[in-house]
Amino acid sequence: MSKSFHKDVLNAINKKSGKKISSGAVNKLASTVKPSTMQNEAQLRQLIKQVSSMANIPVSEDTIQEIVGAVKKSGMNPSNMEALMKMMMNK
Repeated sequence: MSKSFHKDVLNAINKKSGKKISSGAVNKLASTVKPSTMQNEAQLRQLIKQVSSMANIPVSEDTIQEIVGAVKKSGMNPSNMEALMKMMMNK
C-alpha cells in the first residue's frame, strides 16, 4: 500500500474515533495478521476486537458476525487489504 494511502486511512480512523492512534500501533497490529487470520474465525474475531479497542469504538456481536461473514464470503486475503480499507472508509 502506498504511504499516502496509509496516512489517509490513519487520518480517517483518528477522525472517526476521536482518538489519536499512532502509525506505529497500527503497524504493530498489522504485523500480526497472517493469511490464515482471514480464514480462521476465532483469529478474525480477535483481530476485529483488537481494532475496535484500539479505535475506542464498540462493535456489537452482530457487527462482528457481519464482518466475519463478509471477509469469508469475499475470500479476502491480506495482500488485498487496500481494497478492503477503501471500501470501509467509504461507509
